[in-house]
Amino acid sequence: MTTPENLKYTKSHEWVRQENDGTVTVGITFHAQDLLGDVVFVENPAPGRTVRQGEECGVIESVKAAADIYAPLSGEIVAANGELADAPEKINQDPYSAWMFRIRPASPDELAGLLDAAAYQKIADAEKQ
Repeated sequence: MTTPENLKYTKSHEWVRQENDGTVTVGITFHAQDLLGDVVFVENPAPGRTVRQGEECGVIESVKAAADIYAPLSGEIVAANGELADAPEKINQDPYSAWMFRIRPASPDELAGLLDAAAYQKIADAEKQ
């Protein structure tokens, strides 16, 4: 499994990448898409929506299961990846390129509380056992 070092992670298997404009890009991890199997549907939060850290804000469905997507940070949704509506399988092909949505953080301090790659990898490894 790949866990890029340049990203932050949540215990609920979202990855977060800080962008130069201050927004953060969010997707699901390799481990999450591996557990789900073939992704067939993605429902992203609508741009303009305000979310709280840990709030359910989207859904991802596979041939095996459905899972909620949680906001890794509080803030406003500024973009959603519309390509995933027609091609949800992009998440299986490369979960770190197939971003789901972008947030303008309300409290940048929340980013510091997310997991680094090593801490996330320990959680993913424990779940495999």
